[in-house]
Amino acid sequence: MLTKDLLRVSRAGGGYRPQFTSPDDEVVARRVLETYREHLGEPRARLDEALTEVENDYESFKLVRGFAKLCDREATFETEAEIPPERARRVAFAAAEELGAVTPDERERALARAAERLHVAPQVVEEALYADLEDRQVLTAFEPRWDSEELLTQYDLSLAQTALFDATEVRIRTVDPKALVSAVKRLRLLYEIRKREGGREVVVTGPDALFKRSRRYGTRFARLLRTVAKTADWELTATIDDRGTERELHLTDADVSVPGVDPLTEPDFDSGVEADFAARFRALDLDWALVREPEPLEAGEHVVIPDFAFDWNHSGFRVFFEIMGFWTPEYIEKKLSRFAALEDVAFLVAVDESLGVGEEVEALTDGAIPYSGTVRVKDIRDALRRYEADLVADAAAALPDELAPDADVVTIATLAAELGVSEDAVENKSFPDHEVVGRTLVRPAVLDRASEAIAPGMALSAAEDALSELGIEDASAILSRLGYRVEWEGLSGGTVREK
Repeated sequence: MLTKDLLRVSRAGGGYRPQFTSPDDEVVARRVLETYREHLGEPRARLDEALTEVENDYESFKLVRGFAKLCDREATFETEAEIPPERARRVAFAAAEELGAVTPDERERALARAAERLHVAPQVVEEALYADLEDRQVLTAFEPRWDSEELLTQYDLSLAQTALFDATEVRIRTVDPKALVSAVKRLRLLYEIRKREGGREVVVTGPDALFKRSRRYGTRFARLLRTVAKTADWELTATIDDRGTERELHLTDADVSVPGVDPLTEPDFDSGVEADFAARFRALDLDWALVREPEPLEAGEHVVIPDFAFDWNHSGFRVFFEIMGFWTPEYIEKKLSRFAALEDVAFLVAVDESLGVGEEVEALTDGAIPYSGTVRVKDIRDALRRYEADLVADAAAALPDELAPDADVVTIATLAAELGVSEDAVENKSFPDHEVVGRTLVRPAVLDRASEAIAPGMALSAAEDALSELGIEDASAILSRLGYRVEWEGLSGGTVREK
């Protein structure tokens, strides 16, 4: 997308038509690309001055600045200073306050005192003072993904995306809506599919139909266009809210396409709350795998698209999870009606306390978990434990009371993984052929060989090597079982002693 101030549209005849590029504009695109390359190692201010010259040469401010906006995303600007600018300002301002610097001479003395304290030359301090301002940052790298022709294609796509930002409804006709519907679901947009002669029409509803206008929703419309533009033989008609005036935007595959480069990775999460929760939950390393954007769930004539699902690592059991943030009363009413229509699924919902609908959600789902600001992982962990108890009990009931692994030495974790159950389902069974030592199952014959291999006074490292040859990795538990302790000698190691 471009910024709204760079949008170029024609409103002739009451329409709303983006002013796309022509082949003649390639020379402008080439000039902008060359300008960036020529100013590597120079401050942004000089680059902007050069771009202004390009604008004057071609008398097209919005076109040149639109190309530059796209090039900026391929460029790296860095602060170049011998000392951090914030530190330079802090020391220089303190010196100026001490000296009461007002005149140019007093300013020079303040810089000299700051330089003395920072052990650098006064010129270094002066250059660092405001080196982090945007116009003083230096262009250190420029690696565009496009040549001049592809830049035109990218510009047209970005221009159309910007025009769609104010759409209230988008209607797309295509002979194969599968990829389009997948993108609509992933972007969490409301839609319906209508049959039309020669194909199907996907109608995506905008924020005015249900929500107050939001930048995030408008941005999703724009992101959807990239998916549309990748398909063949499509038509798009959008209703645009043009500052209170309703206008019609019409696009086809002849207007917009996607440059032959890999697109930038789009965000995985729709909110910081979701991203924060996912990161903290995955860090726990539980017996549940967190799945982003699972399959849609039927809710009567509609669908519910949960934010997440939790998959139990030891079976196909899945718990769906929705984070219900702040929305309008109309949205909440529709959301509750969808929950009421769900059947035969395990469903948890984290509810923003400000909504005041926790009891209603609790009655319609498996549980409502209140949150404010962030979703507490502990609360979700506690909610999942209710399922774990039944899952572990079912898995344990499916196993025989006695387990006889083939291996002479096997950990409980390995055995549980081989059986496809949790460790809890295994550890309360009996093992007639093995002895449980710590979290490891060991045949008595192996314990006898271990006893012969260990002697008082051995270095701990030697004992660990001997046990490892027998397939035993938990040396501490085995040594204790054989009647030994470890006498530690600082960080250098230890010696095996009899208890």
